Amino acid sequence: MDYPLHLGSGQVSISLHLLFETLAFFIGFRYFLYLKKKRSDPIPESNRVWIIIAAALGAFLFSRLVGSLENPYGWNQASNKWLYFFANKTIVGGLLGGLLLVELMKLLLREKSSSGDLFTYPLVLAMIIGRIGCLSSGIHEPTYGEASALPWAMDLGDGIPRHPLALYEIIFLGAIWIVLNQVETKQIFRMGVRFKLFMIAYLAFRFLIEFIKPNQPVFLSLSTIQLACLAGLAYYCQTIIVILSNPNNLVVHERPA
Repeated sequence: MDYPLHLGSGQVSISLHLLFETLAFFIGFRYFLYLKKKRSDPIPESNRVWIIIAAALGAFLFSRLVGSLENPYGWNQASNKWLYFFANKTIVGGLLGGLLLVELMKLLLREKSSSGDLFTYPLVLAMIIGRIGCLSSGIHEPTYGEASALPWAMDLGDGIPRHPLALYEIIFLGAIWIVLNQVETKQIFRMGVRFKLFMIAYLAFRFLIEFIKPNQPVFLSLSTIQLACLAGLAYYCQTIIVILSNPNNLVVHERPA
């Protein structure tokens, strides 16, 4: 199979990566609007708009910052550092940057309600669609793993069977969606818990999966993404303690049978 994959042929073709990345944003946002209309939103419309703007800006900037810092030497040696900055991105930086700017915006707006719960499932859906695009790019997108002899290892374009990290992530994100949905059919989470559980699970997953990904260690044999994941997990340390000690405190009450 020739990577990156394209839809069409000859002069009339489009990169599947670009197609799925575009679909991820479009479908994810449409699903967010659908859920927002279907479920009551505790945040006033005007505040929600500013929160969305903050989330988008934070995700855009920090996805590039963390992505560029994955290879600090490469960024430093780049002839056009701004082009290098905008060309490199990672979802971990996007999630953490969006979180940071949303919290700052909420402070400015004096908004006390949690804003993340409504984003959770649309985010998971968008990330699954986006990772399909990453998988279609093979080794041309830095989401492939190290060489592997496992039976499900894939040749992603260089003739070497590798861990298909994008596929691992698709499966993991699908599992997060199913587990959260199943729990919420029986229990009602406290405000903000759904998004916190998603972030904790995803950051822990990304920290671990980076060990089977070719990367450049920057501190204590850890990559930039792993350090970012640890920072995010430290931010949620209080919730992690509750999960480990008394998970019943995460729910309001059981749903009626």
